[in-house]
Amino acid sequence: MEDYSERYQCQIALPGFGISSQKLLKDARVLIIGMGGLGCPCAQYLASSGIGTIGIADDDIISVSNLHRQILYTPEDIGLPKVEVAAKKLQQQNPSVNIIPLNFRVTSENVINLISGYDLIIEGTDNFETKYLLNDACVLTGKPLVYGAIYQYEGQVSIWNIHREDGTYSPNYRDVFPDVNASQIPNCREGGVIPTLAGVVGCMQANEAIKYLTGSEDLLAGKLWIMNVNNGRTQIIKLKKSSTVQITNLIQTIPLITFEELTRHWEDFEIIDVRSTSEHQNFNIGGKNIPLEGLQDQLSFISSTLQSIVVYCQSGKRSMDAAKKIKDVFPEKEIFSLKDGINNVKRK
Repeated sequence: MEDYSERYQCQIALPGFGISSQKLLKDARVLIIGMGGLGCPCAQYLASSGIGTIGIADDDIISVSNLHRQILYTPEDIGLPKVEVAAKKLQQQNPSVNIIPLNFRVTSENVINLISGYDLIIEGTDNFETKYLLNDACVLTGKPLVYGAIYQYEGQVSIWNIHREDGTYSPNYRDVFPDVNASQIPNCREGGVIPTLAGVVGCMQANEAIKYLTGSEDLLAGKLWIMNVNNGRTQIIKLKKSSTVQITNLIQTIPLITFEELTRHWEDFEIIDVRSTSEHQNFNIGGKNIPLEGLQDQLSFISSTLQSIVVYCQSGKRSMDAAKKIKDVFPEKEIFSLKDGINNVKRK
């Protein structure tokens, strides 16, 4: 067996930990989905603790707005794929750990196959569509999922879908949040987040992963840990498993299209701006303006001739919600959401 006495001495010395727990970490395979504010600190501490294999999945590139909370990246990394930069730095941190960069978007088409090769899934995503997708995939395959979320000064952590001794599973994301109106909840860019919160929650996710992999009985299964870093208060809420939530299949992922791809095939799409009228008048890239709040009543304005539709907003959040509503009414059409919205589109 590898000599753990130097690198991992402090954790091996813990009461009840020892060489046996370190061996469990070495043999473990963990997948982190989302290498942003949560994924960065989580991955760093899992790598430093000696997790044998860590997969990191994200299709995003590094931007200047990431740097205040995504601590693996520097200004020199701007424009590079997150997982490639993160994998290189994590490997430097601990050369004995196997880091697997997965530079693609997790969708309903690839998620089951992706998570099948891992013992534990950790989600550090910033959108509800992926949170629900990962939750449902883990429920369908019996995989445990470490959850984390941050908003402004408050963070949450739990571990979903733990297999119990009686054969049942602990609560999952839909038991606690059965239906979230994502369009009404701002993301970090819009609503703000204190950077230290991302570090606290990401570290708590790593801690929960280590506890699970080493057989701790005191997991956050059936519990929701909440912290407000503005006043320093923490609380743990006990959760109940819902008897009404049944997960039988995966939600279908709305495909994304970049602005560059859109401009190359502009004539092939009907384009809809789902922002407010004032936002549209201030700046837009063309297309019809059908605000999200009135979309359900104005679906008749959507073209019956064009087969493909691109929906856009400021950041890509409202457009994702709108695309789902349009898809429900027009299942035969191809519906795309503009990736990252028009935040990065230069005004002429």
